[in-house]
Amino acid sequence: MHQRIYIQEVAPRDGLQIEARFVSTADKIALIDALSRTGVAKIEATSFTSPKAIPNLADAGEVMAGMTRHKHVDYVALVPNERGAERALAAGADELNLVMSASDSHGLANLRMTPWQSLERFPAILDLARGRNVFINASISTAFGCPFDGEVPASRVIDIIERLTAMGIRGISLCDTTGMANPAQVRTLCKEVLGRWPELMLTLHVHNTRGMGLANVLAAWQAGVSRFDAALGGLGGCPFAPGASGNVCTEDLVHMFEEMGVDTGVDLDALLAVSRTLPDLVGHDVPGQVVKAGRSSRRYPLPESVRAR
Repeated sequence: MHQRIYIQEVAPRDGLQIEARFVSTADKIALIDALSRTGVAKIEATSFTSPKAIPNLADAGEVMAGMTRHKHVDYVALVPNERGAERALAAGADELNLVMSASDSHGLANLRMTPWQSLERFPAILDLARGRNVFINASISTAFGCPFDGEVPASRVIDIIERLTAMGIRGISLCDTTGMANPAQVRTLCKEVLGRWPELMLTLHVHNTRGMGLANVLAAWQAGVSRFDAALGGLGGCPFAPGASGNVCTEDLVHMFEEMGVDTGVDLDALLAVSRTLPDLVGHDVPGQVVKAGRSSRRYPLPESVRAR
């Protein structure tokens, strides 16, 4: 079982993309810079997508140009197509995160493409990246269930991964886009994927839509997964998936592993300090629990009535 895990922060992209309030470019850069100092392994900084589709991330190039890069952090850009890949490469992304759906309906709603049409477009993006010092990851949305189609067979996900690895892609994210996964399902699929492709850099990306986010993370870790996407404060959701509330919360996830004695590489106090800035940034309360309750090691004074005895 892995005793060192890697936390991949997605709030600047997945978190901010559906917010009602546009977060200014300067504030996005300040958030990324603060997160870079916490010890997270990766930060998904933005998405090079159409400003019409995701207006909140219309400043992708400015954000990438303005942030301060830390040598121990990889800066990721989500790219939906070749044009997005060209822009992300020009901006110096360390990693391109290609996106597709495991289910037909979500793919059509999100990308206007079936999974098989998405796969046909990936080789052109890989050609653009060839010879560049850039890592390629492919995120498979609705890998554990689709809000439109319902169950997504594990065999379909395995088929997609076979095709992706045949293209030379070495990073795969299994995404529970609308929080439909359960721990038994997560553990089974992750074990099967790692059993077939032990060298694969496998990431779990889960949403806490139905309160099972941390349970699903734990199940994946027990199956051998060591990379986890999470969003500060539990921000996020998919604009093309009904009911997809926030991602699993970064500071809650780090706190869980820290209490279990698992090394995350993250400074939890620094992370909590950044999380406390979120309500002002986005204009509303956020779902994170530990920032409100404090670490489980927090102690309180005895009530006066007890001390008086």
